[in-house]
Parts: sequence; C-alpha cells; structure tokens
Amino acid sequence: MSKTNIKKIDIIVPCYNEGDNIDIFFCEVEKVVSDIGGYDFGYIFIDDGSTDDTLEKIKALACGKMDDVESGDVHYISFSRNFGKEAAMYAGLKAAGDRRTDYAVIIDADLQHPPQLIKDMIRITEETGCDSCAARRVTRKGEPRIRSVFARAFYKIMNRYSDIEIIDGAVDFRLMNSKMIKAIVSMPENQRFSKGIFAWVGFHTEWIEFENVKRLSGESKWSVWSLTKYAIAGFLDFAASPLKAVGVFGGITSVGAAIYLIIEILKTLIMGIDVPGYASIICLILFFGGLITAVLSIMGEYIGRMYMETKGRPIYIEKESDLDD
Repeated sequence: MSKTNIKKIDIIVPCYNEGDNIDIFFCEVEKVVSDIGGYDFGYIFIDDGSTDDTLEKIKALACGKMDDVESGDVHYISFSRNFGKEAAMYAGLKAAGDRRTDYAVIIDADLQHPPQLIKDMIRITEETGCDSCAARRVTRKGEPRIRSVFARAFYKIMNRYSDIEIIDGAVDFRLMNSKMIKAIVSMPENQRFSKGIFAWVGFHTEWIEFENVKRLSGESKWSVWSLTKYAIAGFLDFAASPLKAVGVFGGITSVGAAIYLIIEILKTLIMGIDVPGYASIICLILFFGGLITAVLSIMGEYIGRMYMETKGRPIYIEKESDLDD
C-alpha cells in the first residue's frame, strides 16, 4: 500500500497520576496496533496536572528513551494544573484535528479499556462506513454495588428527561472519524459532559461490547461524590426538565392555593371566622419555604453554569507540549 493511501490514527490518552501504568499501557497498545496494516498510528498523551512521574514517563516515550520500549510518533500536552478528564479529551481531540488525522481513538491509560478492541473498532468502522465505533460495558463486575445502582438510575433518568439518548454502559473509549472530531471540537463549552456531547453531535455510531476490567494498578480517580457531581452536571447540561418541572409545580401550587382561598372565603361567609390552626400553618410555611429554597437552588445551578460560560475562560491551560515545536 502506498504511503498516500495509509490512514492516520491518533490514539488520545488522558492521564492523571498514571506513572505506574504508562510504560505497560504503551507496550500493550503497541502489541495490538503493530499487527494492523494500512494505518499510521500516533499517540497524544495528555498529562492532566499529574503530581507523580506521569509527565516524565510520557516525555521519555516521546523522546524514545524509555527502557525496553520503542516509541515512534508519540507526543504530549501537559496542563498547568488538573483540569479534569473532560478537558484532557478535548485537548487531545483538538490536537488530533490540527494534525489532520483520519481517525482518533480515546482510551484510558489504566487498561480498563481493552486495547485489543481497537482492531475491532477499525474493522467495524471500515466495514459499516460508520462515523464512530464506541465501547459499552455489559457488566459492572468488581464495582461497588451502590455505584452500579446509581449508574443505571442515571442512564434511565437522563434518557427519559433529556433530548439525547446515552447508551447504558457507554464509556469514553471510542474511535471516531475526522468529521465527528471537527464537530466535537467546534463545541468549546467550558463545562463539558462528553458522553452527552458525543450523542448530541449525532453521526452514525456502532457499538462494541466488553466486560468490565480491573485497573492495572492504583485506585480510580472517581469517588462516589465526584461521580455524583459529574452525573448532575451532565443532566443539567442536556436537560431542561428541572426548570420545566419547577414551572409546572408552580402552576399547580397556584391553582391549589386559589381553590383553597375560595373554599376558606365560602366557609367564612357561611360559618363565620374559624379558630386559626397554628400547627398546620407552621407546617405549611416550613414545607413551602423548603420547597421554594429547593426551586431557587435548581434555578441557581442553571444560572451559575451560564455565568461560568459567559466568563469565556479556556477549557484548559497548556503548560508545555512538543506539538508546539
């Protein structure tokens, strides 16, 4: 196959404190891609403000100086601090777009995303002509049960009340073509929820299933609280249902209050002034006071997100990169 017919694939690897995994991950991926002909593979590692030796390991790969490992087209971007995986994926896709890659693969460095699926993703994409081939977990073996329950609940609620559909078990591990990359990069929103963005931009996506894999080493950077915040952020980004629910409830409450007022007026005209029910009044005040606070909190979340977006702050700040050379 001539050089001009060889397609370019960039493998995007977000990293945060993955120093113990970098060299093993790279070797495992190389075993897979070295057997795939007709493609020119490159790597874009994104160091998301790691505090261990992740950046040093990546630089060693980029310079071809890592022991017992041959590295070719390896590049890196290092953030000035930890901006999060969403920012890292955006930076990688933007860099891949700038390099005019034909395809990009997003994969984690902890080997929870099986590298051997890359070969299947390429085959499915070429055979079906789809724009993206994405992976979804069909089991959550090894995860805490409470996390699995909340994850399934999130997908059900999200798909019921938002305008997009996110496949249950979908992960960030996927291959996508240059058109889809361009569409995603064109959405420079600061507060990102990539699973929703991948679904929102559309394009033809084929799915490939895999079973949950244990981390290579170290602990997950996602705590229950961080996952909860991430889920709430995703829901707020792609669903206006809470605001609609607030409006509907406000209308129902107003109608109910009007009916109650009419009943009390009629009772007063017919039976005279009744003895005030202090306990019931206090309960109602506390109930509606708490409800109003909750409603204002929901509205405040949306307003706060709009406020942060209007600041126009960058999604990430680059400290150094060999792609600038």
